[in-house]
Amino acid sequence: MSKHVVIVGAGVIGLCSAYYALRRGLKVTVVERLPRDRDGCSFGNAGMVVPSHFIPLAAPGMVSLGLRWMWNPESPFYIKPRLSWDLAAWGWHFWRASTLKHVQKSAPLLRDLSFASRECFEELAPLEFGLERKGLLMLCRTEHGLDEEAATASLARELGVPADVLDAKQIATLEPGVAMNVAGGVYYPKDCHLNPRAFLSALQHELERKGVTFRWETEVKGWDSDAWKVNALRTNRGEVTADEFVVSGGSWSPDLLQGLSIRLPMQAGKGYSLTMQNPRVTPKTCAILTEARVAVTPMNGTLRFGGTMELAGMNESINQRRIDGIIRAATEYYPEFNPTDFSQIPPWHGLRPCSPDGLPYLGRTAYYDNLIVATGHAMMGLSLGPVSGRIVANLLAGDAAGFDLQMLSPDRYA
Repeated sequence: MSKHVVIVGAGVIGLCSAYYALRRGLKVTVVERLPRDRDGCSFGNAGMVVPSHFIPLAAPGMVSLGLRWMWNPESPFYIKPRLSWDLAAWGWHFWRASTLKHVQKSAPLLRDLSFASRECFEELAPLEFGLERKGLLMLCRTEHGLDEEAATASLARELGVPADVLDAKQIATLEPGVAMNVAGGVYYPKDCHLNPRAFLSALQHELERKGVTFRWETEVKGWDSDAWKVNALRTNRGEVTADEFVVSGGSWSPDLLQGLSIRLPMQAGKGYSLTMQNPRVTPKTCAILTEARVAVTPMNGTLRFGGTMELAGMNESINQRRIDGIIRAATEYYPEFNPTDFSQIPPWHGLRPCSPDGLPYLGRTAYYDNLIVATGHAMMGLSLGPVSGRIVANLLAGDAAGFDLQMLSPDRYA
């Protein structure tokens, strides 16, 4: 009889974990609090696969930059003022992790994970989710911004990540017919983009077709456990037993694990996106508007603008000032657009699970022999989804993870 695995969470990490666990011959049940036609955090993101993003969120200068930004409600980063011990503790850990040493240790691991995940996307491409291998442009409006990105490009090349520094004329050659107000940028040819909704839908249908059980609208209420083992998941629809359990509940993961006395520092980083159905112009290549931290992705004739990092707790309300910041950036970098082009577009939002050191929580916890944690990927959930799922499946099958997971341990803040 094959081992039975329960995966909590049907976002990109949960579905990828289910896919690779199924390939290893395991029996899989996915438990999800939302309905089948959900619209969770994985669905409206920028859809980028980015080996170029090897620097974690916690990096030198991010604390001072964040402090400058947080007083502007339209800035790329905003913390809603509130009394919260969890937020204060998270901020302390973030400050401690924002060092050059942390970046030097993290960058090779993030590079390796990203390239492995890109290979997984290539293998999954027959599922038809619009994988485009056209690279990524880091667009800079200012010479100062271009100098900073050029320094990152130099580090990228040292790590084996191809990167080309381009001036405004070279950018225009890559994107003929698209007017851009930029000083230049950096082109990362190994990056890709795709339609995240199409990817998740195709993955879900494939899993259902191959016999994975989905329990929709099933909310976790607690756990049945003994000293070193989880026996069952208590839900609003009864108990779910299994041999192994995987928690991949995104920003809800800390609450899910509280019942097992596992502490997982996390903040929900709210992001927004606007998808233009009939854009005036459509770039060929996905881009990051670097000074504004806004992502721009062409998707099957539409154009998606997404960004901002708003730490406001588990708050899913729409902050219009954050939307205004995205629109302002779009019109500054692409002068052919104007604010009225966005006036009728309904904003999408999602809560990204952000760890204090900018690295995911991925691996077994020392407290239970049959519990794996896979969450905390922040803005990299889609990009690292397949490789994370493959690592989870390796662990479930009793094999080596394939990567040194020490820096990603879910127990590192225990």
